[in-house]
Amino acid sequence: MFDNFVVPDLLPAAPELFLAAMALAILMIDLLVKDSRRTVTFVLTQLTLVGCALIQFSTSTGEITYTFSNMFVDDLMSDLLKLFLYMTVFVVMSYSRGYIIDRPVMNKGEYYVLALFATLGMMVMISANHFLTVYLGLELLSLSLYAMVAMNRESAVSTEAAMKYFVLGALASGLLLYGMSMIYGATGTLEITAVGERLLGGGVNGTVLVFGLVFLVAGLAFKLGVVPFHMWIPDVYHGAPTSVTLLIGSAPKLAAFAIVMRLLVNGLITQAQDWQGMLIILSVLSMAIGNLAAIAQTNLKRMLAYSAISHMGFMLLGITTGVVSGDARYALNAYSSSMFYVIAYVLMSTASFGVILLMSRAGFEAENLDDFKGLNKRSPWFAGIMLMVMFSMAGVPFFIGFFAKFSVLQAVVAAGYYWLAIVAVLFSLIGAFYYLRVVKLMYFDAPVDETPISAGMDMRFLISVNGLAVAALGIFPQIIMSLCAYALLRSL
Repeated sequence: MFDNFVVPDLLPAAPELFLAAMALAILMIDLLVKDSRRTVTFVLTQLTLVGCALIQFSTSTGEITYTFSNMFVDDLMSDLLKLFLYMTVFVVMSYSRGYIIDRPVMNKGEYYVLALFATLGMMVMISANHFLTVYLGLELLSLSLYAMVAMNRESAVSTEAAMKYFVLGALASGLLLYGMSMIYGATGTLEITAVGERLLGGGVNGTVLVFGLVFLVAGLAFKLGVVPFHMWIPDVYHGAPTSVTLLIGSAPKLAAFAIVMRLLVNGLITQAQDWQGMLIILSVLSMAIGNLAAIAQTNLKRMLAYSAISHMGFMLLGITTGVVSGDARYALNAYSSSMFYVIAYVLMSTASFGVILLMSRAGFEAENLDDFKGLNKRSPWFAGIMLMVMFSMAGVPFFIGFFAKFSVLQAVVAAGYYWLAIVAVLFSLIGAFYYLRVVKLMYFDAPVDETPISAGMDMRFLISVNGLAVAALGIFPQIIMSLCAYALLRSL
């Protein structure tokens, strides 16, 4: 029975195996160590993420390596995205520490273990080379996040948000699975690179393939949170505890970018004419509805939710313009601009939610726009950091957000989609209004609450570094730009 069994090469998946083992170990240790502040659990979680980064760095060969019967791929794109993923989750856990200590109902070992399993799901998604691997990673991430959204059992809003997220997430998973099954029916394989090879060979049922593609794009659109599959984002961002909103609004965007690249670019590039049209519609609608709806919000978390929808619409522009009329000359520039954009967005998103967490204290959520009135009088330094983040999200020079937008627009113009570039610029100008409104409240309005902002030294240090990185990488954007371009050049 096991005569033909080949032992897979475990080295490319070493970080995943290490994280899975540590998550199970932390779960057991948390049961044995009696500590109301969960310090041991927190420290072990952070050390696990550092360990994953070290393993990832030391096992990276720079070559494309397949293992587990070609279901798992290790390449430079996955290495780079995973390193940013570990960094993001490390920062998210540090920001969340004070917030969950103030809320005993959430300060459980399960919080950290679920965050690690969510990270494992994202790692699997980033390295997936098989439809089933994509689905396994996606479900591991989704199930962990559903539980985390509902962790504050005392909050009816959180429970409602978790239910909405679960029901709509199940629907999206169904769409994605149905799309995958139809593509399997058309090509006879579930392996992503093999799908690409079969399509190049021809003789595939085009009608079944296009139907499968529609369902696949719909499922991906839900996970990215783009219009018209965005219904869950504002409710989940608003209803989830702010520390969980921070996690949902940052790290999964890296994994979502990776599976869009794996499925559409690695597997279905021959169908680019079909999926590009769909992505253009999703992108324009997301930028329009995201920016216009954000203006009407008085809750900052809902405003940032609609902002996330518009940013994901912008990110899709780069993927849309990679192949023009069958010509892939612009592919590297377009895809690397999208990758740079998603990394820049994650950096800005962590900083913005970090400041919201910094201002939240026991029994109080600093999530309304009015809570930011007069922040400059309470803490000029953190008002300055929030100002940099808002300017960066609005695309004001010279912050990382400006260069992220500029690189995507450059790719769109190079591909000849001038009208798309004009639409994107117009909606960015509309979006600037609600970001600048936050700045106006911080600097020109009288504070509602004069209480000084208190936080641990580690939180203050990390938010400062995060905010300054938004500014510094705006002055030297070529550091990440060239990393993205090199990683994609060696991976595609």
